[in-house]
Amino acid sequence: MLVLRRRSGEKIRIGNDIKIEILEIKGRQVRIGIEAPDRISVLREEVYLKIERENRLAARSPMDTGILERLSVID
Repeated sequence: MLVLRRRSGEKIRIGNDIKIEILEIKGRQVRIGIEAPDRISVLREEVYLKIERENRLAARSPMDTGILERLSVID
């Protein structure tokens, strides 16, 4: 892990496509802005973990094959 110190208004570049700017520092909180192409997903860690957990649960649940059969019926 790379650890950097930045002041408010300073930026970090990741490759050619991603820019991170320190917007504000108040006590123990830091506001950051992230510019990235639409093809790159930018999520808070807790949101990412929740999505990952939901995807794992969905993959384990039994699929209702009746839905697939009803969708494939052509009148």
